[in-house]
Amino acid sequence: MSAGDGCGAPVGGAALAGVDLAKEAVIQGVVRRDAQPVKGAYVRLLDGSGEFTAEVPTGDDGVFRFFAAPGTWTVRALAPKSATAEGSVEAKLGTVAEVELALTASA
Repeated sequence: MSAGDGCGAPVGGAALAGVDLAKEAVIQGVVRRDAQPVKGAYVRLLDGSGEFTAEVPTGDDGVFRFFAAPGTWTVRALAPKSATAEGSVEAKLGTVAEVELALTASA
């Protein structure tokens, strides 16, 4: 899937060099457990009806990024030995929507 398909994510950190924000709606954030970034968590992007749209792993710094169509999205993080964490975000053309997801230990 690519940004032209409505969603996609580059490999790498949070740098936005080369991204034309005038043409993109960006959703990015960090996944943490006990205030520490979580490497290798998977973050899913769900559309307004809850349907799966895309998934990316977090980098070494716990950061993830999606290029999404404008609208309301849910981001859900999944990691071993953790419960899921999720949040809702509004993607708007020309902006970066920041999300922080805090994982808790599973029972």
